[in-house]
Amino acid sequence: MVSNNRDREFICLSSYDLIGNGYFQKLTFVVIIYFSCFSITQVGASIHEYQNQSFFRRSNSFFFHGGSEGLYASNLHLEENHLNGKSFIRFESITFQRTKESAEKKNDMQQKTGLVEAIIVEVKDRENIGGSYLHSAAICCTPDLSKQGSCNVGEVIIHQDPNHPYSPQRIQTFFEGKNEETTMVLQTIEINRTGMYYLYFMFCDPELTSTTISGRTVEKSRRLSSRKDGTTNDIFRANVSSIPWPWSIQYWKDIIQLQYHITAVIGLGMCEMALWYFEYANFNATGSRPMGITLWAVTITAVKKTVSRLLLLVVSMGYGVVRPTLGGVIFKVLLLGLTYFVFSEALGLVENLGNINDLTGKARLFLVLPVSLLDACFIIWIFSALSQTLEKLQIRRSMAKFALYRRYAYCEEMGDELEEEGISLTSSSVLLAGESTAKLERKASNADLFRLGGEELEEDKRE
Repeated sequence: MVSNNRDREFICLSSYDLIGNGYFQKLTFVVIIYFSCFSITQVGASIHEYQNQSFFRRSNSFFFHGGSEGLYASNLHLEENHLNGKSFIRFESITFQRTKESAEKKNDMQQKTGLVEAIIVEVKDRENIGGSYLHSAAICCTPDLSKQGSCNVGEVIIHQDPNHPYSPQRIQTFFEGKNEETTMVLQTIEINRTGMYYLYFMFCDPELTSTTISGRTVEKSRRLSSRKDGTTNDIFRANVSSIPWPWSIQYWKDIIQLQYHITAVIGLGMCEMALWYFEYANFNATGSRPMGITLWAVTITAVKKTVSRLLLLVVSMGYGVVRPTLGGVIFKVLLLGLTYFVFSEALGLVENLGNINDLTGKARLFLVLPVSLLDACFIIWIFSALSQTLEKLQIRRSMAKFALYRRYAYCEEMGDELEEEGISLTSSSVLLAGESTAKLERKASNADLFRLGGEELEEDKRE
């Protein structure tokens, strides 16, 4: 099942640019493609594989977390043998292996000599597992609780809500005689209520302490969860990112160097969306996430986010329009960018590389904080530099450049409200030049617009 969890890019285009340069027709075409993507049939399933993995002790029980998935309720109006539109959790070749010492302690004539339970529970029903409703900290049933008639000794305590009898659900698997291995019966549990579901494997017998689990489970939703449904959005974003390309190619002789950097960021964004699309499509088809394509997608995403933030920072400092170089501050800018790339790459790998569960582990928390702090550093530095640039231009009475940066600051604030991201901030700077120049020379062509940027740069060099 594909997640998604992605940053939105917003491209700021004025209505004059859309209609006057044929972009209205291109945008209409992209919108048609976007809506046509909803007709694509997607099969979303996650495959959780276990290879001789151990159980962990909690209270008086031993448990293994088999996975967590956001699942939509099955469509009740389908035929029984029709899988599309159904949500389920299927147990395939699940095998439990106990130690030889544990098996030899049992009587060969006994039919049931050890119990392992698979428990499916919705997140909001987690309190129904364990003895909390009996005012007990125990998870497994004790002799005292059994005497009260609340549970059976050796089983996990489960409180069944009469209003929601389908959660939690338990599936029991027994060891027989002195057998060291037992296999879970192949079965499918249908999901009839939308929610986030946990799968646990648990046992209460201390003699099964070193038991391991192998096999796999398939968790399928009738449609992808909101976190993983990224394929349609990626197609839309890639198409929207392609809108400025014809304009840049048409006036490639007239654009300034800064706009080449902007085009590079847009190109990175298109590559990023393409990689994530194929990663998600593969995930939907196979239920697994190969390391190669995920690593490339995460790396391109980290590069694009870093370059777009650096580009916004240097533009706010006036590079390419107000000042030809950054001087000694370039080392601080590169250091901040390198640090951000490292932490952003690490966070992306933790969130996506081989991760199938809808909920990530605690390691993510240790990386979210530094990435958030670095984002805050970028924001503070960007607005501080932009304020200084505006003040400097006002003192110099460079009104054309001042109008350009004032409009740029306004568009930057609008981008923050939607979600601060590279393409929104970079592509807006191209159009800001067009809007500010239109105020000065309303009859000027687009080629004149780009030449104005070059002339202003030369003027600044003379200053």
